[in-house]
Amino acid sequence: MEPTPPSQPPEPVTPAAPAGPAGPPAPAAYPATGPYAAPGPYTSPGMPYAGLPGPYGPYGRPPATTNGLAIGSLVSGIVCCLPPLGLVLGIFALRQIKKREQGGKGLAVAGIALSSLSTLLVVLGLLTGQLQEAVKGFREGVREAASARSPMDLRTGECFLDDAEQGEYTLGVKVVDCSVPHDGEITGRFEVTGFDRWPGEKELEKLGEERCDALASAYALDTWTLGAEAWSLYYFPDRQSWREGERRIACGLGGEERTKGSLRSDRTTLTSDQIAFLTHTNPIEDAVFEEPETGPEDEIETNRAWAADVRGAIDLARAGLKARTWAQPVRAPMGAYLASLDSASKQWEKLARAKDADTFWEQYDRAWELLPENGSAEVREALGLTDTPPAAPGDHGSA
Repeated sequence: MEPTPPSQPPEPVTPAAPAGPAGPPAPAAYPATGPYAAPGPYTSPGMPYAGLPGPYGPYGRPPATTNGLAIGSLVSGIVCCLPPLGLVLGIFALRQIKKREQGGKGLAVAGIALSSLSTLLVVLGLLTGQLQEAVKGFREGVREAASARSPMDLRTGECFLDDAEQGEYTLGVKVVDCSVPHDGEITGRFEVTGFDRWPGEKELEKLGEERCDALASAYALDTWTLGAEAWSLYYFPDRQSWREGERRIACGLGGEERTKGSLRSDRTTLTSDQIAFLTHTNPIEDAVFEEPETGPEDEIETNRAWAADVRGAIDLARAGLKARTWAQPVRAPMGAYLASLDSASKQWEKLARAKDADTFWEQYDRAWELLPENGSAEVREALGLTDTPPAAPGDHGSA
């Protein structure tokens, strides 16, 4: 048997509203025609959105802007270029923020604090003189940076300072007078040719060693002025400089320690007699300097070839010096020097013909005795050249 449906409750009775003044007639109601809700909370056209109380709509109060002077105060306080400026901007910013109800109070306070600290430091610097020293150092640094020049742009004979360590890239050198301590002096430069692209550091180093050694030898003919610490320098372009069109290699003379005075003794600074003497005798020094590191016990042929080269250089010097007519003050010391070269030539010939290592060593010491390092000192003195040999024997050959 089917259950009996519950009886329907009686409809509630709505009490009648109290009578009041008659108002405008109510608009006709439109029944909902689907699942969509009735029109939203909009009011009459042209009126503000309904929602939160007050004159603003549901989006609330517009965000407050940040005061520009507050930002300027903070920036001035951080940069510290004009400390009082940040202080003044911060004070004015606080006044505007209060009147205009803007943001940026924290920025203004921070700017005031930083600017006050910077101002205090400036005042202390003025009182103690440290600020003047800092400004002076800054100006000197600017001047040094402005005076830095590329080594490739220096003229032959100019001396320079270079703060870069050996093997490091050089951003620029500073030209100084050769009478003050300096790192090196330019002996010349040459153009790199035969490469369509950057050849690499190894190839440029090889070119620098070969060509700069020759330039150094021509620049410092009086090799006795060099000493053991002098060596040939060279500057070559890196990849970026090569791309920008730099193709030159600059050559120079320098040492581990800074030196005073120029090392230049070339055809522009020497007399004809000085040039003649040095161009004939320097090859002897160069030949002696090439002595093999391996002894005759292991490489007899190499050592005999070296002795033959020395003897050849001696004979060329003898012939050239004898063919020239020397000034009267030079003739006597020159005659003694030529006699020593005659004896040395014979002894070095014996060394070059040694049959074995024992024979080589028997002739070796005598060959050096007849070719003493200071054998030409009297001739040099008469010619007005350096008459004191370098401290380290054998280290005064061409750079």
